[in-house]
Amino acid sequence: MLDLQIRQRLGVFTLDVAFAAEERGVTALFGRSGSGKTSVINAIAGLTRPDEGHIRVGDTVFFDSARRIDVPVEKRRIGYVFQDSRLFPHMTVRSNLEYGLRRVPVAERRIAFGPVVELLGLGHLLDRRPRGLSGGERQRVAFGRALLAQPRLLLMDEPMASLDAARKAEIMPYIERLRDEMNIPIVMVSHALDEVVRLATTMVLIGEGRVRASGPVGTVMGRLDLSAVTGAQHAGAVLHLTVEAHVPEDGLSVLAFDGRRLTVPQIDRPPGSPVRLHINARDVIVALQPLAGVSLRNALAATVIELAEAGPSSADVRLAVGGSFLIARITRAAVRELGLMPGREVVALVKGVAFEPDSGGAVSDRQGRVVDV
Repeated sequence: MLDLQIRQRLGVFTLDVAFAAEERGVTALFGRSGSGKTSVINAIAGLTRPDEGHIRVGDTVFFDSARRIDVPVEKRRIGYVFQDSRLFPHMTVRSNLEYGLRRVPVAERRIAFGPVVELLGLGHLLDRRPRGLSGGERQRVAFGRALLAQPRLLLMDEPMASLDAARKAEIMPYIERLRDEMNIPIVMVSHALDEVVRLATTMVLIGEGRVRASGPVGTVMGRLDLSAVTGAQHAGAVLHLTVEAHVPEDGLSVLAFDGRRLTVPQIDRPPGSPVRLHINARDVIVALQPLAGVSLRNALAATVIELAEAGPSSADVRLAVGGSFLIARITRAAVRELGLMPGREVVALVKGVAFEPDSGGAVSDRQGRVVDV
């Protein structure tokens, strides 16, 4: 387990962060720019020294102010992937990868060159130099170099921030493979919700230098009290679904969860595949009874669980749908006119056109956030 509790004064800004995350999987530090996310991973890497606290990965203590422990950067064995790949331009891809490997004694090498090259699809690039690679290819090489340094922990600071949408779609599956096939904990900084929803196993929401919430992505995103930290445009819930069937003649896919179904534009995943879906609160309509003669295809029986103000004229309504949750953003006038209150049985109408398949077959919402895992 990653166990972190640090306090650090950074000019007029104070970082005061504590969280724990499972040793496997991706822990995403999510929040607005300037919230302190990169400062956290710089402290983990040893690039900066907290004023007090501790940083532990499993049984290894990197920093403990009370015990006067501060392991030097080079001895922490942490891989760090930056926004830009920072490859050596005069070296080939092979030499860049071997640079990470050469820094580790042979007896301590548990991650081999060949499997990393295969995992990241780098075989055909080994003799090329960085200037001849696409942005996505350069980042894959950066991942490989970090892995071959045999890290206890892999840090990623906005690893896709410099990539366009096509390159980002290209590299996402490789990060998924790192998450699923490498027994290395990953801490990723991001302010892009699509990256967090697709890749993270744990979400740590940071605002103004403090942890506002942490836990599974769906749990954190489903809280109504956090919209001021996540940003109003991100309000919505995350559903875990399974591809049940495709309807190719209509270009649709049917996704199942908790005995319910959602119909979305067809995705390139076989039946039985898991899908994680972020549904924007603005794409959910609340009705008191099923509607007839309308084009909406997704009508789900729901129960009002919680209401919260979302602005001068709007409110967020948290709805239980089986064992899952949706959030609807509606006007405060609608709340009053519909008589919404906790326990009220309603129908949640989800707009099917809110979801569009991206070029890689994943499901995206209409604002371009890729949400399939």
